[in-house]
Amino acid sequence: MDLITILLGGLASGMVLFIVSVGLSVTMGLMGFVNLAHGGFAMLGGYVIALSMQHWGLPFGWALLLGFIAIAALSVVLERLFYSRLYRAGELDQVLFTIGLVFVMTASVTLGIGPTSQSVVLPDWLKGQTDLGFIQYRTYSLALIAAGSLLVLALWLGFERTRFGARIRAAVDNRRMASSLGVDVGRLFTVTFAIGSGLAAVGGGLGAEILGLDPNYPLRYLVYFLIVVSVGGLGRVTGVFFAALLIGVLDFVLKIYFPKGGTIFIYALTLMLLLARPQGLFGKKGS
Repeated sequence: MDLITILLGGLASGMVLFIVSVGLSVTMGLMGFVNLAHGGFAMLGGYVIALSMQHWGLPFGWALLLGFIAIAALSVVLERLFYSRLYRAGELDQVLFTIGLVFVMTASVTLGIGPTSQSVVLPDWLKGQTDLGFIQYRTYSLALIAAGSLLVLALWLGFERTRFGARIRAAVDNRRMASSLGVDVGRLFTVTFAIGSGLAAVGGGLGAEILGLDPNYPLRYLVYFLIVVSVGGLGRVTGVFFAALLIGVLDFVLKIYFPKGGTIFIYALTLMLLLARPQGLFGKKGS
């Protein structure tokens, strides 16, 4: 397998990690909430997307939109009913609640749908190979790379060039000061949480072809999502983007050349990095 093939495969995997993880980075950075249930929203979104295509015949794009809206709406309900009550609670309470929520999601999907893996039916234009001139490569992987690139650009512009983004940055950097300046932090939390969960849902659907999709999805990839967020830095969109690409490429290479236990290198590198830079590669000191 040549270098270009490895690079493209790693980039596609990294883009999926980015789409799922970026919402977790922003919500953890903004709310200071240890949300271990983020992968659960990705799993539920993936199921909404896959099942709506299988049973309702929705086109791929409309299914992605439905997954985003459905999980964003669900996250608003959960945030108002449960998450908001634990914002000032200790980290242990937050961990116990969110990991418990993961088990509830996993059990609900297993009982209601079954333990078997689900697949997303790709449209014809995303199947097959695309000729890049110097190599032919899987069209869907190239589409994931393009989608992730457009998303990071859109999120960067949204954070850096809009009033809403300025409020989020202000709340991430100093929540109390932002509130004193008239920012409705509670509403900002809810909207940001919904957007982050909706993006996770889209990532769950887009990544079903690469990561798989079954009830154990949240627990299987929880560590990966946390690694991406930790390495990239809380609340840093571009940081999470580059961290996801780094982890995606490294994981892809390790699975090829060290299929048995290769991921231990990722864990070891993450530990060494966080010992040297607890704020992550792109996070600010004290974040």
